[in-house]
Amino acid sequence: MKGHMNTKNGNIIIENEVITRYAGLSAVECFGIVGMAAVSVKDGLVKLLKGDSITKGVNVVVTENRLTIDFHIIVAYGVSISAVTENLMSTVQYKVEEFTGMEVDKINIFVEGVRVLD
Repeated sequence: MKGHMNTKNGNIIIENEVITRYAGLSAVECFGIVGMAAVSVKDGLVKLLKGDSITKGVNVVVTENRLTIDFHIIVAYGVSISAVTENLMSTVQYKVEEFTGMEVDKINIFVEGVRVLD
């Protein structure tokens, strides 16, 4: 389902891909996040996603103009996972709500790996 808003000037429809990309870009800006992850179901390997592939680590579900966002992330070694995820949730919720005008109902975070920063 797409994001849909009725305004006095007409209707606004937001594609899920737009929300997914914005949420992913907002997430990788957060401290302690190395990047998004893609998990191969076939062999269980986790792959760090870069650039245009970032949306594969994010899933957005729109239900009655309320958003549920799932993140599959890789965190930096030595950081507090709880602090990183709290920062991720608050930052993404604020940015996505301001960007779309829709309420973020839930953010689910799956920590798929840890990387040492170079």
